[in-house]
Amino acid sequence: MPIVNTKSIEDKRKTGIRFIDCDIHNEVPSNEVLKQYLPTRWKNYMDMVGLRGYHGFVQNIPYPKGNPGGTRADAWLPNGQIPGSDLKFMQEQLLDPLNMEIGILNCLYRVGEQLNDEYGAALARAVNDWQMAEWLDKEPRLRASIVIPYENADLAVEEINRRASHPGFVQVLFMPRTREPMGRRKYWKIFEAAENHGLPIAIHFGGLGGNAITSSGFPSFYIEDHTDMAQAFQCQVISMVCEGVFERFSNLQTVMLEGGFAWVPSLMWRLDKHWKRLREEVPFLKRKPSEYIRGHMRFTTQPIEEPPVQDYLLQVIDHLGSDDMLMFATDYPHWDYDAPDHTFRGKFPETLKQKIFYENARSLYRFPEKE
Repeated sequence: MPIVNTKSIEDKRKTGIRFIDCDIHNEVPSNEVLKQYLPTRWKNYMDMVGLRGYHGFVQNIPYPKGNPGGTRADAWLPNGQIPGSDLKFMQEQLLDPLNMEIGILNCLYRVGEQLNDEYGAALARAVNDWQMAEWLDKEPRLRASIVIPYENADLAVEEINRRASHPGFVQVLFMPRTREPMGRRKYWKIFEAAENHGLPIAIHFGGLGGNAITSSGFPSFYIEDHTDMAQAFQCQVISMVCEGVFERFSNLQTVMLEGGFAWVPSLMWRLDKHWKRLREEVPFLKRKPSEYIRGHMRFTTQPIEEPPVQDYLLQVIDHLGSDDMLMFATDYPHWDYDAPDHTFRGKFPETLKQKIFYENARSLYRFPEKE
């Protein structure tokens, strides 16, 4: 099965549909490649110790063995190289068939999970330098997230300040399974640096921060872990709002990547109800929680919820209260990739499609309008 239906995409181009993909994954091909961007001290550390995180999955991530890295079978390179690791292959399989105007890279190398903060910071520098040299400087359609050692705010800020001036970096990347809720003060310096540079905070599916994915412990099956990830996103939304992050950092924007969005309306309703009754506990919140969410948070479409009746999805979008909140993403090259010709089926308003496929991301990231 091809990654995209080329004829369908060609038809969309004829009708004026344009695409910005907010979630593409580039993968470091090997440790040997990354070592080219590491000082000798950390090359030796990589060989001697390697990755050490706050979770039992020390040398791996909890994807099924039959689905390494959570990737599509047809995204593996002919030479066996891992999906997302070769620019030319990505151009041929994704960027060119979609006639992609802009694609945003989110490298999920496990920088933020390291027990050794300084090693995490060294990895972040190496990954960002690799992204710049091998991706951004070679392909003008691509942008990228700055990866950071987000559990150490001082080191994270150093890396944001080091790379924010490069026009190819457009946001700062977190995972939702952090060691503490993201509204806590330990992360505020990172938010301040991002706001100062005009960069959104992006929060992407995944992470192994040492806490269980549920409030009741670790689940038995991958299907549970995969579905439960929406809980992690909901916790971060609640934390950032209730801790007053958007009152303190009034220009900060956040992007929730790959966490779904159908749960957002009911969460806003519940938060607003409790805020009316308990607002004395959080007197620094000057507005309803839903207003902070609509004003400061964006959500990507992949993996888009697929109700049995297409109109239900339009109802969810209507309940969001703003059609500015959704942005298109494919999640290439992962197994649950969403091709744009399958993202919105049935009688979906063309004007709304264009906002989600293109306009909302262009506005958030301040990309210049193209002819």
